[in-house]
Order: sequence, then C-alpha cells, then structure tokens
Amino acid sequence: MTKKKKHKKQQQSRSKKFFKKEKIKVKVREERSPKKSRQTEAVEFKLPEKYPEEAEAEAAKIDVTITEDEIARRLDYRDVVTFTIDPKDAKDFDDALSIKELANGNYEIGVHIADVTHYVKPNDVIDKEAYARATSIYLVDKVIPMLPEKLCNMVCSLRPDEDKLTYSVIFEMTPKGVVKSSRITKAVIRSNRRFTYDEVQEIIEGGSGDYSKEVLALNELAKILRDNRFSVGAISFERVEVRFEIDENGKPINVWFKEAKESNNLVEEFMLLANRTVAETIGKAKKNEKPKTFVYRIHDEPNRFQLQNLSEFISKFGYKLKPDGERTEVSKSINRLLDKVVGTREQNLIETVALRSMAKAVYSTNNIGHYGLAFDYYTHFTSPIRRYPDMMVHRLLSHYLSGGDSADKNQFEEYCAHCSDMEQVAVGAERDSIKSKQVEFMSDKVGQVFSGVISGVTEWGIYVEITVNKCEGMVPIRDMDDDYYIYDEKNYCVTGKRTKKKYTLGDDVNVMVESTNLEKKQLTFALVP
Repeated sequence: MTKKKKHKKQQQSRSKKFFKKEKIKVKVREERSPKKSRQTEAVEFKLPEKYPEEAEAEAAKIDVTITEDEIARRLDYRDVVTFTIDPKDAKDFDDALSIKELANGNYEIGVHIADVTHYVKPNDVIDKEAYARATSIYLVDKVIPMLPEKLCNMVCSLRPDEDKLTYSVIFEMTPKGVVKSSRITKAVIRSNRRFTYDEVQEIIEGGSGDYSKEVLALNELAKILRDNRFSVGAISFERVEVRFEIDENGKPINVWFKEAKESNNLVEEFMLLANRTVAETIGKAKKNEKPKTFVYRIHDEPNRFQLQNLSEFISKFGYKLKPDGERTEVSKSINRLLDKVVGTREQNLIETVALRSMAKAVYSTNNIGHYGLAFDYYTHFTSPIRRYPDMMVHRLLSHYLSGGDSADKNQFEEYCAHCSDMEQVAVGAERDSIKSKQVEFMSDKVGQVFSGVISGVTEWGIYVEITVNKCEGMVPIRDMDDDYYIYDEKNYCVTGKRTKKKYTLGDDVNVMVESTNLEKKQLTFALVP
C-alpha cells in the first residue's frame, strides 16, 4: 500500500468527534436548512467563554527574567536589525524577521519565532488547556486565545525594544534568492520596530521609510521565493476576506475587504521557507535510518472527479480547466483560472467552488507532502502562540536536535487528529461570526435595494451575494410567486414552469432586503425587476 493510500485509509477511519467531514459538491450549495434555529458561536460551537482561573494564576507566576546564563546558551541576535510585521490590530507578535549583509555579498536572514515552550512545559495546567483548545479562535468582535493573555500578549509576544527568547531558523541567501545554508537554533532577539502591513506596503511602493533598505531587500528575496514556488506547481488561493469596523458597542458600522499585498507575501514566503526547512531537517531520513516521528501539515492531491466537476462548472462562464495530467500541469491550469477571474463578477463564486474542490489540509505524522504549496515536506513551526501543533513541533525539534529517540507515532497521530478537528471547529465558528455580523450590519437596511450575483442555487431558494459588501442572503422559492419554479441541479438554476424565466448561478440580479434574523443568522431577500 502506498504512503498516500495508507494515509487516506487512516483519515477515513478517524472518528469525527467535533465535526462531520465536509462533502464537496460543486452542483449543490452546502447550507443548513433555513428553518434551523441558530445560536451564538460560543454556545453553538461550545467555545470556552474565559480562560480558567487556575491557568491564569499559573501564568501570573511565570518568571519572565532572562538570565545571563540563558542568553549564553543561545545565539545572541539583539544587535541585528529585526522587526515584526503584523495587522494593525494585532496584539500578539509571534514571528520576527532579521537581516544583515555578509562580507561575501550574501544576506543572513533570521526567521525568529516566539519560544513558547520555554515557558509552557508538557502537561502543566497551561499546556493541558492549550492542547484542549488547540488553536486561538478569531471571531469578528473578540479573540478566544489558546494561551493566557500574559503569555500571548506579553511574555512571548515579540514586542519592540524588549529582549525576547525565540526559536529561530537562520538562512544564508544570495541576492538571487538561493539558500546556501540554514541552521535551527535557540536565540535571543530585540525587535527594533513593530511594523503594520500597511506601513511596509508604503515602503515597498514608495521606496523610503524606516529600515527601507532592509525591507526592500527582504521583499526582493520574497518575490524570488514566491516565483520559485509557483514554477513547480504551487497554487495561489488568495481570497478576499471580509472585515468589519466595529463601534464601542460591538456593532458593525462599516465593511471593508482585506486583500493580500506584497507586504503580506513578504512575511508569508519567509514563514513558508522556515516551516519547510524545519520539516525537511527532521523528515529527510539519513541513509539507512528510519524517519523520526514528526508533525506535518499535509495537503492531499485533489480528487480527479471533483476537478472534473469544477471544469464543467466553470465552462458555463466560458472558462477552461485541465482536470487531469501531471501535477504541475493541473496546478498551473488552476492558477490560470484564478488569474482570469480576478475582477470579474463571478470571481468570489468561482474561487469558492475551486477551493471546495481541493482536499483539506490537516495535521498528521504520515507525511504525503503539501499539494497546494508544492512542498514535499511541510510543517507548522511559526505560530506557537496561537497553534498547538507548532508547540508540538518545537518540542519534537528540541528533542531530536539534542539526540533524542523517535517519539511515539500513535500518540502524536492522536494529537494531530485532535488539532485537525479543533481547527475545523474554529473555522466554523469564525465563519458563523462573520455571517452574524453581516446580518447585524444589514439589519437597518430592510427595504433597501442592492445589486448582487446569484451565489448558490438550492431546492428551497437562490442565494445572492450583494456586490458592494459581500453580504449574502436567500430568496426563498416559496416567495417567488410570479411562477412555479423548478430546481435544475445539473445546470445550477431554477426555471419558471410557465414563463421559462431562468435564474442561474452567477447571474446579476437586484434584490431588496426583506428581513433579517440575527438569531438564525439569516438575510431574506426579494427579487426586484
């Protein structure tokens, strides 16, 4: 049995304690029945409302002093230019970048990650709570953190002008982006500057600003790394994310859209490089040696049947896709599709359907590579403040680099399964949080008319996404009383029996906001001629 088939068999037999496996179908929109009552995310997803007092008390006792003996055991990087780049509203900074030019003309690049496991020990009260949560959850109006606030926002956060302990990957790179060498080491750093993505973007576009020389050099290297990934088959899923401006009462007063820019890509490429390097360091077994147990972030190849469905679906919009062939041919075909739909009315719809045709990325000790990134080895090492798998990776890495034997594979596979499950719980809660705020945002707009695109067709109604704010609601079939409409699953449409009037996925329509139901997180629309 091949490694990939063995992995699939294990995944299929896994108990789905926290969620049901999503069935990806292009033809039918996946929605709960509109009649089902909905609750708050915290109740519906059984999310913890607050951090346990026992864990908070344990965090309060942590000694944050960095002794000279501890510094002596680490690479001292405090005199190297180092900075963090994060969203403007971020409070926890778990990664930083450093750069210095070497005498030979190459660069020494440091990817520095908060050394959370220096403070959180296996099976202590904080560790047990972090494992149970497995991930931080980012709702629209609040964060449910994996770690106590003292750790995630203070002790471990790589705040500027403070000495911080890190787990670091140091690269020597040529100006052409070739990695000449790398090493993984514990370090101590002192961030010189806390940048937001917008500030770095201004430097990239304008060519000047704080540490502009260093930022521009990193950006050029990141562009090379990015081009290299796509040349070997990486897929570019860069979705537009809905964001809300919230007032002091938690009410959404404005909607805006977050799009990835060069500043985002700069950080992403170096995080990807560090994650891949760590995975390769442990995963690539030496000759005549068995690979050691490790935590990988894996992404299986897409199912050819689902890609064929996607190909048929997009053909109705005039697009083409190569659903089979060599890996790089298929991935490049997907990238061409995603490039072509940018700026079109059907962009969000096709991106959503294309994403659903892909396998889910999960955590596993059985490495099959990461299809979407085109990496043979990949892990999560760079966000231990908000992801428990990264903490597991840090501990395994320290164990192996100090000569330790291979860890219990079955035990870590169980840990991986739990973390994958909890990740999906978080995704569901975050999606529902966005939906809830969208409904709340539209609650004072009942009676107003908006332009939109049909984003889903089901037997009970057609879903419409408003163009200006991406809020989505449903026009119930029962309310379309000008005719008797018949649902055509194969052609993603409903057709009037008498008038032959047809409403098809992707059509432009005008809708009036008929009602909003915050409890059920539902927007009800009516079609307007």
